[in-house]
Amino acid sequence: MLADIRVEDGGYIAYFTRQFRHSSAEVWSYLTENEKLKQWFSELQVDKLGVGGVIRFDMRDGTFIELEITEFKPGSVLEYTWGADRVRFELYSKSDGCRLLLVEKLSKITAHTPKDLAGWHVCLDMIQVLLGEKTLESREEEWKIRYREYAQRVGTL
Repeated sequence: MLADIRVEDGGYIAYFTRQFRHSSAEVWSYLTENEKLKQWFSELQVDKLGVGGVIRFDMRDGTFIELEITEFKPGSVLEYTWGADRVRFELYSKSDGCRLLLVEKLSKITAHTPKDLAGWHVCLDMIQVLLGEKTLESREEEWKIRYREYAQRVGTL
């Protein structure tokens, strides 16, 4: 399912939702443990968990961008800066697994926005693949499909 993108709070907010048959603790480990994190988003590395902590984004050119953790509730909430924007993960336990909500707060829409949205979409799909809940033929091909869909959706905002 594509993200729900809304005009809110003087900007834009994209809401991605995924249901997992695995526990919140298991899904949380993919968000916060470096060995698991690099399996679905290889450029990210947690340096220190907690408010004021840092997640580093490897620019693949020898430089890193530091993303500051702005909200942290162990096992349920992880929010950090993403340039001028924010990325927030929320986990909700359910009797049959958990629900993950990824909220990306965007200050503005740019030409790069559909690429980022497609990227988050495929990254969440990859967590499902890693947990054995979904298959994916080609991550690159899936991204291309999602990019076209998000470019069209963003174009209507």
